[in-house]
Amino acid sequence: MKRFLAVALLAFAALAQAAAPQPPPVAGRSWLVGDLSSGQTLAAQQADERVEPASLTKIMTAYVVFQALREKKLALPQQVRVSERAWRAPGSRMFIEPRRPVSVEELIRGMVVQSGNDACIALAEAVAGNEEVFVQMMNREAARLGLKNTRYVNATGLPDPQHYTTAQDLYLLAAALIRDFPAEYAQFYSQKEFRYNNISQPNRNRLLWLDPSVDGVKTGHTEAAGYCLIASSSRGGRRLLSVLLGSTSESTRAQESQKLLNWGFQFFDSVKLHKGNDLVKAIEVWKGAADDVKAGFKGDIIVTVPKGDADKLKAELLSQQPLVAPVAEGQRVGTLRVSYDGKPVGEYPLVALEGVGAAGMFGRAWDTLRLWLK
Repeated sequence: MKRFLAVALLAFAALAQAAAPQPPPVAGRSWLVGDLSSGQTLAAQQADERVEPASLTKIMTAYVVFQALREKKLALPQQVRVSERAWRAPGSRMFIEPRRPVSVEELIRGMVVQSGNDACIALAEAVAGNEEVFVQMMNREAARLGLKNTRYVNATGLPDPQHYTTAQDLYLLAAALIRDFPAEYAQFYSQKEFRYNNISQPNRNRLLWLDPSVDGVKTGHTEAAGYCLIASSSRGGRRLLSVLLGSTSESTRAQESQKLLNWGFQFFDSVKLHKGNDLVKAIEVWKGAADDVKAGFKGDIIVTVPKGDADKLKAELLSQQPLVAPVAEGQRVGTLRVSYDGKPVGEYPLVALEGVGAAGMFGRAWDTLRLWLK
């Protein structure tokens, strides 16, 4: 179903882009802006070009750490001993010390807010014993999330020829972090400053100060990668996500990211066609313990269209017939076909919101006769 929806969304994104005003010029090597409410990409440039991710790597590091917390392999108050390797990590640091244990929560803030490479290595060692095994976990998660052009060799983003990703993959990763760990995202990613070891460091994401609707996500910079920023903004029930790679300065990456987010909000609307788990239609069931089954969608059905074009959307609901019991909860029982301005957009599975068991011997025999006569 995920693959089916992805094809539908890509097709619709192309239609939406064709009808919408062109995106603004953006100072960056590659970039992408999308609507997380619908899952659609609004505009992109060189989104599949392999690049050095720099500290944007830490989004995957955080994803694996949050998964370990969920599985209770770690706990936020847990004290972590700092290894010599973590202490000596080059680049940006939170300044942990070998003789001073530090909590997992402090390490996460050091990683997210201060972009500490030392914090990343300490967390990797806490989760997996060493950074090398942790990187294997990162690459497994990348494959599971469908990041087809991403490979990690460290947990920090320090430069390496075999450490790469794309704007498209970074978009999918950041979207997964926000979707799969909403509480952790809200807890850590909007923090503007963190103080540890008597050293205060600001979050390098300038949009946290410039735009109150922005609540994340992460910056990155190396000489080869340039200045990078993944930013997310929530306004009026919609959430947009932008990825900007290879910009020229800290201020430019903030300005250009703001430009992309503003453009997406200004020129597009998200239209909710159906709410998840709501009854959409009762579908007749043959040979069942009940005469019909309640059908709807697992999640909200939302599409993004150029502003003012909602009336160009058309939806047709097709039910599976004949539908023969037993019917399992979540089983596909129909299809929603959506078109935009007369052109097909995609199809969305209609599923059973409840299960329906088989009827008794007499009921099944009667419906068999009815179907034969129909």
